[in-house]
Amino acid sequence: MNLKWYRIIFIAVVLFVMGAVFGDTLHAQQSQTPMQPFPVNISVTAGDENGSMPLTTTLKIVLLITILSLAPTILTMVTSFTRIVIILSFMKRAIGTGSQPSAQIMVGMALFLTMYVMTPVWNEINNDALQPLFNKEITEMEAFERGIKPIRTFMFKYTRTKDLGLFIHLSKSPRPKNMDDVPTTTLIPAFIISELKTAFQMGFVLFIPFLIIDMVTASVLLAMGMIVLPPMTISMPFKILMFVMVDGWYLVIRSITMGFQ
Repeated sequence: MNLKWYRIIFIAVVLFVMGAVFGDTLHAQQSQTPMQPFPVNISVTAGDENGSMPLTTTLKIVLLITILSLAPTILTMVTSFTRIVIILSFMKRAIGTGSQPSAQIMVGMALFLTMYVMTPVWNEINNDALQPLFNKEITEMEAFERGIKPIRTFMFKYTRTKDLGLFIHLSKSPRPKNMDDVPTTTLIPAFIISELKTAFQMGFVLFIPFLIIDMVTASVLLAMGMIVLPPMTISMPFKILMFVMVDGWYLVIRSITMGFQ
């Protein structure tokens, strides 16, 4: 695909967004007022008599649509969702129950656990940024600066210094004097790979007891001469029994949530 097609796709997306935002408004105005001739002279002004330039309702709607489209990425990258969903996936794979629990259940559990873990951060954002913004006490930019601070604090808490130093080195930026000097674009990837490392470490620990059961089952079947019988078929009921007897879901969820305390 050459540059021409990229331009066509970009223009089509822009026209679609403009049509979705302005279509209903234009239709309502045309249905209420008769058609007027198109003006010859068009003038565009911005701001009020004090020189300030508040966001219009249309622009706020466009920004809201943009934020909603990026919400899944934000949820995955800057919260505890990455670690939780990977650990639960390791847990499901270690037990070997196939499609049970289903992917929807695992993702839903990870989502609600993320909401539970991130509740203090959301409350701080709501109290310091959203409520003053809704009360028109601060501007949108001030609300963004206040709202990003709790998220940065959360990411700094679970980001390894080694990972953060890697991306600072790759960006060839000067060494930051404090946390405020670290760009958010550098902090986010460092936080992601730190969460991946932690999730894989916990997943490895979860695999060990189930791996032992598989090895014992395979050894017993080999000693009995049952080479054709798959060891997974025999070991899976024992793994489920052990997981239920030790109250496995309680232990796993407790370990995940305690890791964010």
